[in-house]
Amino acid sequence: MSLTVRPLHPIFGAEVIGADLTVAPDRELIEAIERTMATYAVAVVRDVNASDADHLRFSRAFGPLELPPGMDRFAGNKPRRIARELFDISNLDENGEIIPYNDEKRKYARATERFHTDSSFHTLPTKWSLLLAHIIPPEGGDTHFIDTRAVYDALPQATKERIDGLSAVHDFWRGRELLGATGVTDEMRAAMPPVTHPLVRTMPYGRKALYIGGHTAGIVGWPDDEALVFLEELYQFATQDRFIYVHKWRKGDLLIWDNRCTLHRATPLPTDQYKRDVRRSTVNEYGPEVSAAAAS
Repeated sequence: MSLTVRPLHPIFGAEVIGADLTVAPDRELIEAIERTMATYAVAVVRDVNASDADHLRFSRAFGPLELPPGMDRFAGNKPRRIARELFDISNLDENGEIIPYNDEKRKYARATERFHTDSSFHTLPTKWSLLLAHIIPPEGGDTHFIDTRAVYDALPQATKERIDGLSAVHDFWRGRELLGATGVTDEMRAAMPPVTHPLVRTMPYGRKALYIGGHTAGIVGWPDDEALVFLEELYQFATQDRFIYVHKWRKGDLLIWDNRCTLHRATPLPTDQYKRDVRRSTVNEYGPEVSAAAAS
């Protein structure tokens, strides 16, 4: 195996060329990807031609899967067109047809257009997300990333001292309500209740990262209004252009990001003209393979 790793942004992000995911990953590839992620936090493996089974096998080399929470039960059970262990991030229904942008089924997905980190609203020990592009539209649908290690490093010292030891509330449904979503039921809240995490996370290799985003809805021990104002100040600091890498998708991209130290957002694909088929696995640092709902 001969891998090439090339930086994509002055701060973070890299592309990896030469990995074959149609065969089981060997120790050399696993260690190379781990090193790349520790350095760059976001990596895109180029020209991947992989089945769902290949995608899942590669993902499991880096940790146990976080399984989809089965939230489709709120809209009625329907057949899945992809492996049940994968999250469907596409604009397609179970028959592979485009779901209109203004359809009720896609209203909650629009919250991903605000910077967030996957699975911060879970108790599971999140690690990485791995999103594979099967069909990419000719325009639109870029993904933006932020390295929150660099954000933390750039914070004023007074702010670092202020946030040291604080814990934030991460609430999937409240985060969506703050963006205008309605219709959240008690059953939905019970399936994914709020959790708390430190406002500053320390990575296994020692770097600190600011742990915020669109699911952050409070600070433990703070009045709600004061917490939301301060969290928005942190969000505005973190989302400066200097911290953002814009990923222009290609078919066959397997984009990997570390949920512990990055933020990302989708950009709108408001047209119903093009299909977009992207499928995500999520791996945890450790633990059993269960859904977040089952672990709550």
